[in-house]
Amino acid sequence: MAGEHILAIDDEPRYLRVISFNLEQEGFRVTSATSGEQGLALFERIDPDLVILDVMLPGLDGFEVCRRIRELSSRPIIMLTAKGAEEDKIKGLRLGADDYVTKPFSAGELLARVDAVFRRTRPAETRQPTLALGDVLIDHLGKRVTVRGEDLRLSPTEYRLLTCLAGNAGVVLSRDELLENVWGPPYRGEDEILRVALWRLRQKLEDDPASPRYILTRPGMGYLFAAPETL
Repeated sequence: MAGEHILAIDDEPRYLRVISFNLEQEGFRVTSATSGEQGLALFERIDPDLVILDVMLPGLDGFEVCRRIRELSSRPIIMLTAKGAEEDKIKGLRLGADDYVTKPFSAGELLARVDAVFRRTRPAETRQPTLALGDVLIDHLGKRVTVRGEDLRLSPTEYRLLTCLAGNAGVVLSRDELLENVWGPPYRGEDEILRVALWRLRQKLEDDPASPRYILTRPGMGYLFAAPETL
């Protein structure tokens, strides 16, 4: 996926050096920012393909930067979190981050996460240009989802998760099946990232997320998109 433009926002120069060096070695273009304010200004100016965003920033912290980016764009975001800070991971994912990497991290782990995010932005293979399920219409060619004619603004991860579930409507998919198909094999067992992604998707898709009509849970088994005949 060489050539994509990545914006890295971190106030620690050593991490910016590690990020820039390793990603540029793989052919990515990297622009760096050392504060949330600078990062937001650069985001609006260069419209990067991916943002790598540290949680702990002076001034505007990473959570606020993530929230503001999500108001502007669905570009993927990878959060950098401190070791053991589970609440930071969950908060970042709920605000719309697509993934996270825990500091300190290896170059290999960072590159694997970046590659996984870009894989999720590729169009899912399908034989149907559109898929209609109840009031939900998925336009695979335009990567567009509407509910009763209203556009849903989904991140690449949310879109891929929805198409995976909807493409198997009526079939229960296990957590690991969803993680492997949407995020990739290295994510098997990372139930939290799936749980938060499903939460975000339901907030956008369902009239009543607490009592979902489309994305259903089967305790101990997994999740499914409701069968067409039940919608």
